[in-house]
Amino acid sequence: MEVKRIHGLCYSATGVTEKAVRFLAEALEKELGLPQAVFHGFRKPEERAVDYAFVPGDLVVVGSPTYAGRMPNKIAPDFQARLRGNGALAVAAVTFGNRAYDNSLAELCALLERNGFRILAAGAFPGRHAFTDILGEGRPDWDDRRAIQDFAGQIAGKLRKLEAASPPLEVPGDPDAPYYIPKGLDGEPVKFLKAKPRTDLGKCCNCGVCARTCPMGAIDPKNVAEVPGTCIKCQSCVRKCTHHAKYFDDPAFLSHVAMLEKNFREPKEIETFL
Repeated sequence: MEVKRIHGLCYSATGVTEKAVRFLAEALEKELGLPQAVFHGFRKPEERAVDYAFVPGDLVVVGSPTYAGRMPNKIAPDFQARLRGNGALAVAAVTFGNRAYDNSLAELCALLERNGFRILAAGAFPGRHAFTDILGEGRPDWDDRRAIQDFAGQIAGKLRKLEAASPPLEVPGDPDAPYYIPKGLDGEPVKFLKAKPRTDLGKCCNCGVCARTCPMGAIDPKNVAEVPGTCIKCQSCVRKCTHHAKYFDDPAFLSHVAMLEKNFREPKEIETFL
């Protein structure tokens, strides 16, 4: 089956998922001898208000992070509403913060199939956890990039032998499973849905970087200490603040982070499916 163009599209609040998707799209370019991939932003609210329609001959690497074992619940509806495959091929890619990807890859594959994509391959890639650098620091790293290059070679090999009647790709997980329930350091469930970032006014210069980069548009650009919108705990504001003025102090959230740091330090491996 002939592919004429590679596309990359992902939601990536802190850059980890974008890094994995770019690695894979660039590797596919080389393997297939195609022009530079076209990347489509899907992080900002205005980017997720655009329709993205693809055609046969396109190969689209679609990426999502894992939030509580699934795709982000505030972002998945935008994928569903805005992406149209029209028979294009897709590679589904999820990242996870060294705990587990649970059902996120199955959910992404099911969503893409419903939207008219034909799933060629799929992969789950460990990355730096949004909540802490202790889990997956620096990943995807150069070793991961080499593994992604090998994966791209396998995808190219499958593509050369692909037939119109090939069976659908199977990946582990249940696309309709409930979200993972976060636990605290004591092993008991914790709730921090209403937690929002705090601002150290002694450090904040009100530059507005946090408001401009918030994928939910939740931070007031006129007073960045106020968060009137929905916060999904993606940590974009914390990680992108140039003065390190943003932080979370919710006890339940911090207990969950401590539990993750205690129990999930062992580096996880990339998992791929062809």
